[in-house]
Amino acid sequence: MAALPLRVVHGIGTAVGWGLVVVPNRRRRTTETNLSLCYPEISHGESVRLSRESLIETGRGLTETSALWLRQDDKILPLVRRTSGEEQLSDAFAENRGVILAVPHLGAWEMVGLYCSAHYPITSLYRPPPIAAMEPLMRQARERLGARLVPTDANGIRALYKALSKGEMVGILPDQDPAAGTGVFAPFFGVAANTMVLLSRLASKTQAPVIFAYAERLSKGRGYHLHFLRGAAGINDRDLERSAAEVNGMVEQCVRRLPQQYLWCYKRFRTRPPGEPRLYLK
Repeated sequence: MAALPLRVVHGIGTAVGWGLVVVPNRRRRTTETNLSLCYPEISHGESVRLSRESLIETGRGLTETSALWLRQDDKILPLVRRTSGEEQLSDAFAENRGVILAVPHLGAWEMVGLYCSAHYPITSLYRPPPIAAMEPLMRQARERLGARLVPTDANGIRALYKALSKGEMVGILPDQDPAAGTGVFAPFFGVAANTMVLLSRLASKTQAPVIFAYAERLSKGRGYHLHFLRGAAGINDRDLERSAAEVNGMVEQCVRRLPQQYLWCYKRFRTRPPGEPRLYLK
């Protein structure tokens, strides 16, 4: 994949995505469930269309990851054709509190990390892959343009605080379902979602500005358009539930701009409040 032009990589991903559309599978079921929960106002036909587009984008995301991980360094950054709102980052750094970069599972999130690591000092959390042999490859791919990866444990969290104290950037994926008992429930598209509090704690304790970012896939393999948005002021609130609601509100704002490229096949609402039934089939 790394040796192929991006338009070919995305073309192969389109074929993979159509497979997810046509053949009954867990990802399609999860996508349909999430869309029915988050977009109850749209018609059945619109929901089917959005589900199809999302699964095709999921296929493109699968194939592009290998290309972005293994493509030669000097051929990565030229794939970014445009950026919008990057001045928000300059303004945030000028506050001298460090910057928290929140990157939802929207578009090509790997591209956001690569771009920012080439331009800013960044320390990012990562979760070791289920296949241990993949970890060295993943770390080398994500760190090769200057990023520092730290695991999701106590040492990694201390590293994030240290980076912020030095005025640097830290990167977090804000829309994952955290382990039971480690998050708070906050609305996401009007549905209670188990939401991480790490980002909220970092923001409240350091008062570092939060910037949300996503990389929009351009059509026909033309590359990517990076978007940066300043987070709502309430994210820095010491009330974790209010902060988490603001985080989810910002993720929702990003997703509504580009809903077809969100990872709807992820079981975002897997953990339910006490007494609520499961929303997904196994």
